[in-house]
Amino acid sequence: MASRAVTQLYDDDLRPSGLRVTQYSILAMIARMGEANLRQLEDTLAIDQTTLTRSLNLLERDRVIERVPHSDGRIKALRLTSKGRRALETARPLWARAQDKVLRELGTTAWADAQRRLAHLLRIAVKKRKLSRGRRQGQPRSVPRRRSLVPG
Repeated sequence: MASRAVTQLYDDDLRPSGLRVTQYSILAMIARMGEANLRQLEDTLAIDQTTLTRSLNLLERDRVIERVPHSDGRIKALRLTSKGRRALETARPLWARAQDKVLRELGTTAWADAQRRLAHLLRIAVKKRKLSRGRRQGQPRSVPRRRSLVPG
């Protein structure tokens, strides 16, 4: 519930830019990295693949990102278009305004505590995702299986 309320606050402030907070986060990360592939974005932003793919398709449809050749043809590299850079420039001060609202409401000490706790949860979630991804790809489990108590 709290995450939806915070997302709505950012979405409301970002509305004039035409971006939602998830899209803004994706664009900001691609801009920071120069180019990014699906796996990098998924891991860095901790967004599930379905949500990320849906958002990327919309951003590509709106011509704010584009696919670019990658040395490994299996990888889909993405970068901002000039329209995407303009959208991000428009959205940055709107995002900052939303961030200021949150900071004013929470106070800097509570905000720092919330960030610390959320960062811890993020590390746990990313670690769990990597473990489950490894099992899906046929890698051995990182935790040894229990032996049967019944000799056999």
